[in-house]
Amino acid sequence: MFYLLLIVNLITLSVFALDKWKAVKHQRRISENTLLFITFLCGTIGSLLGMLIFRHKVSKKSFLLKFGLVVVIQIILIYFLEKYNMISI
Repeated sequence: MFYLLLIVNLITLSVFALDKWKAVKHQRRISENTLLFITFLCGTIGSLLGMLIFRHKVSKKSFLLKFGLVVVIQIILIYFLEKYNMISI
């Protein structure tokens, strides 16, 4: 499970890096919905690192609110999955 999370987060970090590079080069960008979706698929750490390392999407409040909502949803899901013994942390 650890290696799967590591791979997902490395991919997420790479996607954030690619989107930042495309932004600088004025090329067609990766949609915010795609960035948030890969964040939701256990890529939260990679997303946070991408936002901090590349200073990407950190000044866009609407994205930060959506990102926060994704994190809250993940926390709630993990809580209920753990509570009903569907996962073990």
